[in-house]
Amino acid sequence: MTNSLSTVRRVYNFSAGPATLPLCVLEQIQNEMLALPGVGSSILEISHRSPAFTEIIEDASASVRRLMNVPDDYEILFLQGGGRFQNAMIPMNLLEDKSQTADYLVTGSWGKKSSDEVHHFGQLNIAWDGSKDNFSCLPSNSDELKLTDNAAYVHFTSNETIQGVQFPNTPKVSNAPLVCDQSSDIMCRRIDVSEYGLIYACAQKNIGVAGLTLVIIRKDLMERAGDRLAGYLTYAEHAKAGSRFNTPPTFSIYVLGLVCKWIEETMGGIDRIQKSNLKKSNLLYDIIDQSEGFYSGHAATNCRSMMNVVFGLNNTEFEAKFLKQADEHGMTTLKGHRSLGGIRASVYNAMPLSGVETLADFMKEFANNNG
Repeated sequence: MTNSLSTVRRVYNFSAGPATLPLCVLEQIQNEMLALPGVGSSILEISHRSPAFTEIIEDASASVRRLMNVPDDYEILFLQGGGRFQNAMIPMNLLEDKSQTADYLVTGSWGKKSSDEVHHFGQLNIAWDGSKDNFSCLPSNSDELKLTDNAAYVHFTSNETIQGVQFPNTPKVSNAPLVCDQSSDIMCRRIDVSEYGLIYACAQKNIGVAGLTLVIIRKDLMERAGDRLAGYLTYAEHAKAGSRFNTPPTFSIYVLGLVCKWIEETMGGIDRIQKSNLKKSNLLYDIIDQSEGFYSGHAATNCRSMMNVVFGLNNTEFEAKFLKQADEHGMTTLKGHRSLGGIRASVYNAMPLSGVETLADFMKEFANNNG
């Protein structure tokens, strides 16, 4: 039996999530699974209040703050429940009563799911809705947004994994706090955290494994909940407890720390990651654009995602053949979401350039053989 993942034949996993992890991170997890160095027990066994785990969670928090330049007046929280729980927790905490309104930019499936929870806690205003164009484009400027005066907050999804649209820049809105679901593009590029009131991201696409949701929230916003809610439902209580109000997802936090270390030390930081991501996604978009209609991208060219390259074939009967042959070439989970069909290549931070080059070469060969 081998002890090294590098000797195992690994496929290029283009899954939208849970997604591929850096090989060196997987190898470190493997090496430390039986016992953390200096601890003698596995990360799966140690107390969430032990000195060893305290060091792990504090290092993970410090890494996030350093990589993203998170200002001091923001809290970093490690929570459970995924994005779907945040869809409820956000209006629950930020709408102080049912008379208040939250503005939502509905730019895809996840933006729609986020907006669906607001009516339980207050008023919903859809400030932009891309459904008429099958979520293939985004608002190009603030004039297209129908914002509410004195909205409690404005919510948007920075990257839609299903439709493959991504905001190229932070949208300019009113003075209301900007809330963003960055589950599928957190740390893929440089952003100015101070432009946001709250950022949340599930870890399993770009920064780790399932079970953990990263929340970055401006501290003054945590005061809105007051004592209206049960302790577990309030950001303030989680902040007071240092993300250990209950037993946190210890393994997932440990992995996030390793991924942050990989971004910082191996990849050279977020700015270098951004250049890598642009190179990878542009390789595929160039193939699509140069295919003379054999492939067609779903997203408008000015809002194509760096993370999820979504496209179709001019003959849908070729899709099954494309997927089968790609799998035979060691490329898996390329099938588009059931609601949209087609092909979806998720090229998150940890997808190596070699994987994207392999896919690009295959796409050219497939078009030549079937065009």
